[in-house]
Amino acid sequence: MTDTNSTSEPNSGNSGGSGPFVPKSPNEALKPERVPEPPRRSRKARSQLVIFLNFLMTLIVLVSVVAVAAFYYVISAYQQPGPLATNTHFVVPDGAGLAQISQMLERNGIVSDARVFRYMTASYLRKEQTLKAGEYEIKAGMSMKDIALLLESGKSILYSVSMPEGLTVQQMVKRLADDPVLEGPVPNELPPEGSLRPDTYKFSRGTTRGEILAQMRAAQDKLIDQIWAKRDPDLPIKTKQEFVTLASIVEKETGKDDERAHVASVFMNRLNKGMRLQSDPTILYGLFGGAGRPPDRPIMRSDIDKVTPFNTYQIKGLPPTPIANPGRAALEAVANPWRTNDLYFVADGTGGHAFAATLEEHNANVRRWRKIEAERANASGDTLNGGSPGGADAEKPPKGN
Repeated sequence: MTDTNSTSEPNSGNSGGSGPFVPKSPNEALKPERVPEPPRRSRKARSQLVIFLNFLMTLIVLVSVVAVAAFYYVISAYQQPGPLATNTHFVVPDGAGLAQISQMLERNGIVSDARVFRYMTASYLRKEQTLKAGEYEIKAGMSMKDIALLLESGKSILYSVSMPEGLTVQQMVKRLADDPVLEGPVPNELPPEGSLRPDTYKFSRGTTRGEILAQMRAAQDKLIDQIWAKRDPDLPIKTKQEFVTLASIVEKETGKDDERAHVASVFMNRLNKGMRLQSDPTILYGLFGGAGRPPDRPIMRSDIDKVTPFNTYQIKGLPPTPIANPGRAALEAVANPWRTNDLYFVADGTGGHAFAATLEEHNANVRRWRKIEAERANASGDTLNGGSPGGADAEKPPKGN
C-alpha cells in the first residue's frame, strides 16, 4: 500500500524550488546559463506613421537651423559695409518700385545682393514709407541699411540756379533754359515783366523748368503783397503794378543797399511835381526790351530823343510795365523811401551817386563826374552815364513847385 504523504522525486534542475538542494558538478557549473531574449518592439513602434513623424521632426529641426543661419547671414549682409569703393551718384527714377531700385543698385555695384536689399528694406519700411525719386550721393562702403535710409529720407543732391536782382523775365527764362540739370521746356508765353523773384533756387534732378518758374512767380507775388501792405500811405503810386514798375527802375539805377531809398525819394519827388523821371535804364528797355542791351553798346546821346513807351525822357509818369524784376531791397525802398527834397542824382565815381535838390547843384555834380570820366579815358561826346543828365537835358521843376 502506497503512502500518500511520502515526498516526491527530487528536481535537480530547480535550486529555488521546494525540493531538496542538489549540488551541481564542476562541469555543470561552468556551463553558461541561458540568456533571456530581448523584448520584441511593439507594433505601434514599428508603424509607418511613427517613422514619418520622426522624419518630419528631424526635417523641421534641420530647416529651423538653416533658417536661423540664413536669417543671421541676411541681417549681417544688410548691415555690413557695401562693395562700393568710391563715392558715386545714384538716380532713383520717378515711379520706380523697390524691386527695380534693388536691381539697379546691384547692377551699379552699390549693393552686393539685390534680393537681400529688397526683402530687408521691405521689412524695415512702414506702409506709408517709400524710396523717393531723386539723385543721391552714395558714400564708399555704405551699407544696404544706410542706403535704404538715405533713399527713404528723400535727401537727394540739390543743385541751384541763381537769379540776380535786375534781370528781365526773358533773361531769367534763358538761364533756366541753359541749366543742364533742369528738365522740360520753358513756356512759350513768358510771365509778365517784374513777376519773378530774384533769388537762388535749389532743386533736385528731375525738377522741371516750369516748376522753378512757378516757384519764382509765387515767391514774387508773396513778397510784393507783404511789402505793399506795409507801404507809406503818402506815396504818389496807387497800385501794385505802379509799385513794382518804380521798384524795377530803382533796381536798375543802383546796386547799393544804402542809397536805394534815396534814389526812390528822388523819383517820388519828381512824380509829385509832375516832372519826367529821366531814367537811363528806361531808355535801354525801350530800345532792346527784355533781351537787354548788348554789352558793347553804349547809351548814345541820340537815344534820348527816340520815342518809346518806356523812355521816361519822353513820357511823363511811369512806363506801362516794369523794366526788370526787382528784389526785396528795391521793393522796400519804394514802399518806404527817404523823405528828401532831392530831384537829381548822378554817378560820383565811387560806385554810388551824388544827389542834389537844385539843378545848379546837380550841374556841379555832373561836371565833376565828367571830369572823372575824362581822367579814366572813358569820356565820349555820345555817351550818357550815371543817372539824370545835366545842363539843358535836365528837366527843371515846374514853377511854383
